[in-house]
Amino acid sequence: MNTHWQSGRFNIDLSQPKIMGIVNLTPDSFSDGGAYSQNARTALNHAERLLQEGADILDIGGESTRPGADYVLPETEWARVAPVLKELASWNVPVSLDTRRTAVMKRALEQGGVDIINDVSALSDDGAVELLAQQPATGICLMHMQGLPATMQNNPQYQDVVVEVARYLNGRTAVCTAAGIARERIILDPGFGFGKNLQHNTALMRHLRSLMQQTGLPLLIGVSRKRMIGELTGEADAAARIHGSVAAALAAAARGAQILRVHDVKATADAVKVWQALGVFEDGEQAV
Repeated sequence: MNTHWQSGRFNIDLSQPKIMGIVNLTPDSFSDGGAYSQNARTALNHAERLLQEGADILDIGGESTRPGADYVLPETEWARVAPVLKELASWNVPVSLDTRRTAVMKRALEQGGVDIINDVSALSDDGAVELLAQQPATGICLMHMQGLPATMQNNPQYQDVVVEVARYLNGRTAVCTAAGIARERIILDPGFGFGKNLQHNTALMRHLRSLMQQTGLPLLIGVSRKRMIGELTGEADAAARIHGSVAAALAAAARGAQILRVHDVKATADAVKVWQALGVFEDGEQAV
């Protein structure tokens, strides 16, 4: 298992959980209703606040991939993220671009300042693998998704969700390494809520260690404010799912997840600090 993640200008230490703060630049974001999409300054102010609250990485996205999301032109996506990425290039913080479009990846990498490509489609867009193979150090997150955002929650089916997710992610990793991308640049995301119902999501969370054993790579976990949290708590308002989201983040960290992708950075960072200080392990045993 990699103990560091090669990510562009940075070599991220994975010996302790790292927090990835989310900066949505989409007007139809499920989690914040587009609160940070009005202009670049609003988004940058939010990014600065996330860093002050304890974010280790910033994840910038210009296309909503929530269930049922409308199609967004690559040109529109790029117009949303370009000014923010340009400013963040001088902030000396790992910057992740959440995109599944090769064209957007290419423009961002040419502009500079992007350390990580976080792709919900696991570099399946034409030319994406070849593009990233040409980059000497850019970090990559490969995610599992069954179907496409517009239809992925229409009755998803699995025989064994953990085995099938691991098989898919191993296959995409093999494609990347065959193209010359070093494994040290790759982490994996099982894709909670992306073509999965509550039963599937719960099974994945309970078996994260098995998933890591089957793939041999670090995991990024994103459950923050998602529908599964609402289904477990009864909270319909995504922005009010902070408590359940923090609990899920700790459950992932307790099972070995190395990157926690969250909206509520301070709450998650504080919870992780207390959890680490108290030495509570997955089986409930207390550190002596």
